[in-house]
Amino acid sequence: MRSSWQDIPFDTPEDFDSWDRCITRGMPASMFPMQYNNGIEIHQTPGYVLIRLEMIHEVRVVPLDGRPPLDPAIKLWMGDSHGRFEGNTLIVETTNFNGRTPMTNVVTPGAPPRNDIPTSESMRIVERFTRTSDRTLEYEITTHDPEMMVQPWTVAYEWLLDPEYVIYEYACHEGNTAIRNYIETSRYERAQQAAGR
Repeated sequence: MRSSWQDIPFDTPEDFDSWDRCITRGMPASMFPMQYNNGIEIHQTPGYVLIRLEMIHEVRVVPLDGRPPLDPAIKLWMGDSHGRFEGNTLIVETTNFNGRTPMTNVVTPGAPPRNDIPTSESMRIVERFTRTSDRTLEYEITTHDPEMMVQPWTVAYEWLLDPEYVIYEYACHEGNTAIRNYIETSRYERAQQAAGR
């Protein structure tokens, strides 16, 4: 659960978290507000709900047709989501995580000051989306991970519709040279310290 937001030695790309590497913020972190790129669009089509996240340009495809989950051996960065309606509430259950992302990211409001809450492949997330008016949606997410936590935890907050909001492309540049620069600088600084400089 390392990150470029922390003062740690870097030697390989794996020393960085999945957000630094422009893979994903992971779950449940991707569903929490940030200082920027907070846009979320929900589209419903026959048999599916699509949840488009502005941060890291991800789209969660949630089937609603009652199909069985993927084989437990198949592990995904954002998990395998399946949804159903109970009245006017969409309930999405997600399993089959790869355990390689944090539960929260550094600078996520309300998160601990370090990016040190790992996830496991046993994590299960249940989300509830309830439209409460033409402009509001009540969102609730409960995270279960018996390998990492003694009990589940829940976050709930209101989403506001903003028809004027524009989702811009979130694009990490090709080559992501920040990773290489961090590694080279970290190695250089450690060599300087070892040489007494």
